[in-house]
Amino acid sequence: MTRHFRMKQKILQSAFVKKLSGIPFFARLSSHPLLGKLFNYEMISYILCGAATTVVNYVVYFIVRVFFPADYGILVAQVISWIAAVLFAYVVNKVFVFDSPNWDRKTLLREFLPFLTARLLSFGFDTLFVYVTVGILRWNEPLMKILSNVFVLVANYFASKFIIFRKRTPKES
Repeated sequence: MTRHFRMKQKILQSAFVKKLSGIPFFARLSSHPLLGKLFNYEMISYILCGAATTVVNYVVYFIVRVFFPADYGILVAQVISWIAAVLFAYVVNKVFVFDSPNWDRKTLLREFLPFLTARLLSFGFDTLFVYVTVGILRWNEPLMKILSNVFVLVANYFASKFIIFRKRTPKES
């Protein structure tokens, strides 16, 4: 029994997951033939890790904004918070969500380069969205960061699940 498997079992048997499963909405969701497949360890852990990554992004962004309050500080904060969030996200997705236990150089290159590419694309969207909505339109900065992060979270899940951390056949490994 691997360490990751034991960790999954602990999370699935945790009081939090049991309480979540007891809520009527989630109980119906988990018993639905199609949607029930989404309500599993991977999805729950991805949402929790994504939320933690969003917190890292958000906190680092606003800490940096304290030191760079001028308009150009938006871009400085965006870059630094993105780097911190990407590094954090790679590790938690690899370990907790997609159960990719290999840390050898070949695996790291095969996973991290596409991970970085997907994150660069979402960074472009995130930066443009925040710059336009906050820097030009002067909309609510905290709200625009949250809205942008929601889109990024969904886009990055699909990239991670179906491209980056997909289960490979022995030939592909």
